[in-house]
Amino acid sequence: MNRSPTSYTIPYLKVLQSVVKANKARAFLVGGAVRDYFLEKECADFDFATSRHAIKIARTFAKKIHGAFVLLDEAHCCARVARKEKGLLLTFDFADFRAESLPGDISHRDFTVNTLTVDVKNLPAQKPLEDILIDLKHGLMHLRAKKIKMVSAKAFAEDPLRMVRAFSLKAAFNFVIEPKTLIQVKRDTGLLSSVARERVRDELFKILSSPHAFENLKAMHRVGLLEEIIPQISIMYHLPQGGYHHLSLLEHSFEVVRQVEKIFLEFKNNPKIKVYLEEKLAFGRNRESLLKFAALLHDIGKPETCRKEKGKTSFHGHEHSGRYIVRTIAKMLKLSSLEKDTLEAMVLHHLRPAYLSNFKTPTARAVFRYFRDSGKEAVSVLLLSLADQRSTRGPLSTKAHERHHEKIMRALLDEHLNKKPVLKRVRLLTGDDLIKKLKLKPAPIFKKILLTVDEKQALGEIATKQQALDVARRMVK
Repeated sequence: MNRSPTSYTIPYLKVLQSVVKANKARAFLVGGAVRDYFLEKECADFDFATSRHAIKIARTFAKKIHGAFVLLDEAHCCARVARKEKGLLLTFDFADFRAESLPGDISHRDFTVNTLTVDVKNLPAQKPLEDILIDLKHGLMHLRAKKIKMVSAKAFAEDPLRMVRAFSLKAAFNFVIEPKTLIQVKRDTGLLSSVARERVRDELFKILSSPHAFENLKAMHRVGLLEEIIPQISIMYHLPQGGYHHLSLLEHSFEVVRQVEKIFLEFKNNPKIKVYLEEKLAFGRNRESLLKFAALLHDIGKPETCRKEKGKTSFHGHEHSGRYIVRTIAKMLKLSSLEKDTLEAMVLHHLRPAYLSNFKTPTARAVFRYFRDSGKEAVSVLLLSLADQRSTRGPLSTKAHERHHEKIMRALLDEHLNKKPVLKRVRLLTGDDLIKKLKLKPAPIFKKILLTVDEKQALGEIATKQQALDVARRMVK
């Protein structure tokens, strides 16, 4: 959208105006595009409320601008036009009024800041936008007050996803949700179960991708909304964790999210970590937001593995239980296979860096095994471990141990990120060698032998096929 004070316009405006006129309809730009203009934010998504023929207008508009037409909801007369331009995806959504008139339509919208409206026929604006603005719900006043207020008490019953959207807007713009709206969310949380999980996931990841995930996840928990999205966290309430922790399990998990966000700020000027965290894993969702999700869920296996032994609390194997729980959560939220595998790896390996820091100097073999096993998520897990340690302030936790842990984590990060690229090693031994040279039949021990040989080769302990075969023979015996 053009932000010039003397020429407020939208892409392909003249084409749109001619199509609307030909259909003897009226069209109003409404919602996010107008809101973002006043927030001085760039916008590539435009929503139009039309008096009639929304689908026909969208289809004709798509044809004229050589865009893609998508029928969103035929029953409710909603359609989308998409066009990629200079690497930017422009989307134009069209929907007929949800009432007999524009005021009636606006009364069915979600939040007052999204009710700001402009009649398309009055564009491009040659005067201040406020002069042609239709603002029936005091949206501009609430926008300037940074307030999120529901349009009506029925807003969430009409579309329960709006409850999550209230928090994604809060996270994106650092706004405040006004008290009556929060009370209504608390009353209506049970309605969220009727919403498609993909839609819930998309709003949740808007929150996770913001710099304010910690405070918004906690706020969602306070009104019972987070548990509607991730029912599994309800078993984390009030669980004490033993002498190394000062917080209950759920509060600790929130604190780890907070510490992860602080760590991201510490490393914001590190180009390698920045590129790593910003890598898109699926549909625009990146590793950074998934790491925050892992921070929230990293200890979710603890309630299942909680044991009392001689007066002490233990959670042996909770990382393995947690892995299977987050696998279920990932499937429930329709995450991609890559996201699911990445989330599982973060949770499964989150204790490994702490084991390395139990030694004054971890052995080369232990470090090799860590990076081999954690694979591409090695850096994510190190950052998660830093955050986890910083969130542990129990009576058994010491400043000396904290400093040592921090030192080891940073040393491993530096070593991994700054190591010189090496040519891929040619494997000294293969499964065929075990069959042909040692006359073995394929068996589970093959994997163990080959991993051991690869490890010894990487550490420089062996360098020839004969040495590799000797290792294999000793293992078989």
